[in-house]
Amino acid sequence: METALAFALGVLVIALGLIASIALHEWGHYFPAKKFGVYISQFMIGFGPTLFSRKRGETEVGFKAIPLGGYVAMAGMYPPKDKNTPSTVSTTGFLDNAVGEDITPEEAEREDMEKRSFYRLPLIPRITIMLGGPLMNLLIAVVLYAVVLMGFGVPALSLSVGSVSECVVPATQTRSECGPNDPAAPGALAGLQPGDRITSVNGEPVDEWFALTEKIRVSPGRALPITFERDGQVQATTLTPLLTERYAFDEDGEILVDAQGNPQVENVGFVGISSALENQRQPVTEVLPAVWDNTVGVARIIATLPQRLVDTARAAFGPEERDPNGPISVVGVGRIAGEIATVDTLSLRDRTASLIGILASLNVALFVFNLIPLLPLDGGHVAVALFDSVRRKVVRARGKPDPGPVNASRLVPLTLVVVAILGGMSVLLMYADIVNPIRLFS
Repeated sequence: METALAFALGVLVIALGLIASIALHEWGHYFPAKKFGVYISQFMIGFGPTLFSRKRGETEVGFKAIPLGGYVAMAGMYPPKDKNTPSTVSTTGFLDNAVGEDITPEEAEREDMEKRSFYRLPLIPRITIMLGGPLMNLLIAVVLYAVVLMGFGVPALSLSVGSVSECVVPATQTRSECGPNDPAAPGALAGLQPGDRITSVNGEPVDEWFALTEKIRVSPGRALPITFERDGQVQATTLTPLLTERYAFDEDGEILVDAQGNPQVENVGFVGISSALENQRQPVTEVLPAVWDNTVGVARIIATLPQRLVDTARAAFGPEERDPNGPISVVGVGRIAGEIATVDTLSLRDRTASLIGILASLNVALFVFNLIPLLPLDGGHVAVALFDSVRRKVVRARGKPDPGPVNASRLVPLTLVVVAILGGMSVLLMYADIVNPIRLFS
């Protein structure tokens, strides 16, 4: 029962966080549109039947029954086909007017709506409005990453001893048990225990685990006085590293191999202790690189999406395993959040940090996905605005009259194709996340 409640709580946290992210995304469109004077008839979170709404000036603000989206309904997002055709109200929503009921302004509002249409704005305001949503998701991601990295920290090697080996087993052997002829590990002989925190080696303070291991590696057969803390008390002992075989690694942490493909070994000092992972808070300078790495990762997934969808389909309808780094639907995200919330081996602090990290990654995904230059995505509207501006400048440079705004309605068939493809992709991913989900804990 407790496990089911924890699972449901994890899903609920992600669901509420996603709804808030979508609401802020749409507010990112709404705020600059209002500042630039665009006529806005609706600002809704969700789609389908309206659950609650309230009129704020000319704009109806409210919530709809299915909270998996949202939209801002602006006048003239698509210019009229000709001068005799009045502007219509379209939305920033993924399915445009299909997200809710038809939006028909009163006759008295039509003249004002025409003057305040989106397409009449200069290039920069139009781009600002459409990029406002994705940039809001990027800002949310930066804030959430800052909370995780600076507030909770990330697991890293510490100076605390995590485990102590009883004996020394050569790296070239696969067994883990001690044999009668295996020498005792120096760490165990020195009396070190898990939880001890190393403070100095050979009279020199150490501030990171790698500094400690490097001194051990280059000191086989040499007695090294060390000090450590145990239960708040400073104690001292002596470590004498043994000369033993260890695998050789490159700068990326990969095992080096020889010309025949055999792993290379090297003779180094070894004491048989390992580090305990501890959450270490990161400086503010680590936040933006983390967001950038996530952004690049999402962009790579999108760039290779066709092949990844093929792999997902094979996993959904066949025996293949899902790629843990592949695309995932909101169903899969909720399932992973629920699993994290039920892992007893993780502290409440670590589970909270993981859920916040998921929300940060979701906002990065929303940011990158909406920049794709295809309608009805925000990037598509930006691409249309840029094309329109360049086209009109080229025409005027040739001494011809202004041709007027580009007729983006001609792209509606392509838009419908994009919607159909993305809809099919969503259905496939949700099905795969139900029948063959990505499992972080198995």
